[in-house]
Amino acid sequence: MMCAATATGDWRARVIGGQIGGAFSHESEHDLALMVSDFLENGCSSGADSWCSSDSDSGLSDLHHLADKISFYKRTVAQYESDLLLIVHSLVQSIKETDLHCVKSGPCNASCINFSLVKLLRLSGYDAAVCASKWQGSGKVPGGDHEYIDVVNCINAGSSERVIIDVDFRSHFEIARAVDSYDRILKSLPVIYVGSLTRLKQYLQDMAEAARSSLKQNSMPLPPWRSLAYLQAKWYSPYQRQFGPDYQNFSSVGSSDHKQCGGHLKRLQSSLQFETEGEQLTKPINSDNNWRAKFERLQFETEGERLMKPINSDNNRRAKFERRKHSLFRAL
Repeated sequence: MMCAATATGDWRARVIGGQIGGAFSHESEHDLALMVSDFLENGCSSGADSWCSSDSDSGLSDLHHLADKISFYKRTVAQYESDLLLIVHSLVQSIKETDLHCVKSGPCNASCINFSLVKLLRLSGYDAAVCASKWQGSGKVPGGDHEYIDVVNCINAGSSERVIIDVDFRSHFEIARAVDSYDRILKSLPVIYVGSLTRLKQYLQDMAEAARSSLKQNSMPLPPWRSLAYLQAKWYSPYQRQFGPDYQNFSSVGSSDHKQCGGHLKRLQSSLQFETEGEQLTKPINSDNNWRAKFERLQFETEGERLMKPINSDNNRRAKFERRKHSLFRAL
């Protein structure tokens, strides 16, 4: 059982370290610090003594339903997005730590990984860019900023669509003291999101609801930085596209300012490898099931034909016998 004081100190430490929202988050640390402080002091004190990580019956049912929807979204992917996902996975695995270069002053927050991936995508013929979004706070939605990648896909001569790439997708939905079923949903999400804004919105809606359900079981309110409005602001706010880093914005940057990026890259590549191996393990099962079904169907058809042959043969012999008997009577 974690006491409120310990939780408060831990969360504030994470905000100061810029870790709220995941390793690749790019939100304003100042806004987040104020937001978390206000949330801890006014929003969650009543539930501090109820923190646990077990599922209630009603919450479990809701989360199972949301897990089914997430699984459906992963299966219904357009061909272009599916092909691009394979390309992105391959390119990310090809990035070496020596390929990462400082791209801005201050904390890098893995911008170097985004720019390295964009460079490789553009060399592969894709209209890719790093998108920096920023929004002002309004109401219960605090201001912030985010960085992601988009690829512009020209459908025909008059229209195009944006395909969003987020290299650390799961981190946007991490919550404190998550119940087991929520953790399973979180781990089922793509490591790297590659898809349309429409499909992204479906993920955001369901994950915000799943987070609310998980936190409710622990008598905890949904924090502002996990609300649907705040999540949508990251990808739906005004943005600027950059094809490469603007080195004129800073004079010199030490390697220590983005030394964590090498660790981020290794974890990202390891997660991708684990995800790929997990998907490959399910394929032989499906193949075996298909083969077994075909074999049983073929076996059933063969046995049916074999059982029918004696009947047909007997009928043929009987017909011949009747014809011969009829001919004999006519001859007499």
